[in-house]
Amino acid sequence: MKILIVEDEPSLRELMCRELQRENHVVESAASFREADGKLAGYSYDLILLDIMLPDGSGLKLLEKIKAEHRREQVIIISARDSIEDKVEGLELGADDYLPKPFHLMELSARIRSVARRNRGGERGITLGNVTLDLEQQRVVVAGVPLQLLKKEFNILSYFMQRPNHVVDKTLLAEAVWGDHVDQLDSFHFVYGQIKNLRRKLQEADADIEIKAVYGFGYQLLTPEKNR
Repeated sequence: MKILIVEDEPSLRELMCRELQRENHVVESAASFREADGKLAGYSYDLILLDIMLPDGSGLKLLEKIKAEHRREQVIIISARDSIEDKVEGLELGADDYLPKPFHLMELSARIRSVARRNRGGERGITLGNVTLDLEQQRVVVAGVPLQLLKKEFNILSYFMQRPNHVVDKTLLAEAVWGDHVDQLDSFHFVYGQIKNLRRKLQEADADIEIKAVYGFGYQLLTPEKNR
């Protein structure tokens, strides 16, 4: 998942970033309302971890803006203000969960997995054709046989399998898998290389899904019924 952490306390923000990166999430962070608003203007995310008390504005106002714009990001509020009024307001504005501070990182990870499962209708993994991807265990199985993928290859496959048969712009793919760091690169050769290796591994494993290039735009993951 690509996660945006909106938290003004530096040590907690860094701790959360390290833990979620260790779990193979793509993580970006913002320390203020303005910084978070700027990131949301230029990027999309799967999940936002949102503090209510920001130095230059209310996290609830940011949540209200996110929902008014009909964005797809799920939101978990994280806040030291554990009042029932804040919790009710946040959930009524459209937050998917509310986690009061202080919290254990294991609980944060569990809440993230729970929200992701609800978004997938309770399913822990994604199956397309003979390929099953387990997001929690970071595993891929093709026709019952485990497929060994590198971290970035797994993240790319995960992104495509959540958008089957959709044409994906190469820029959006790079942003989703590499996060902020993509701006520091001057070409997409790193994307091409990772996708080439992933396509080869899927082909060698006799997967019946296929990632095809769409000239001048990006890529498309074709499911078996579209791949005939």
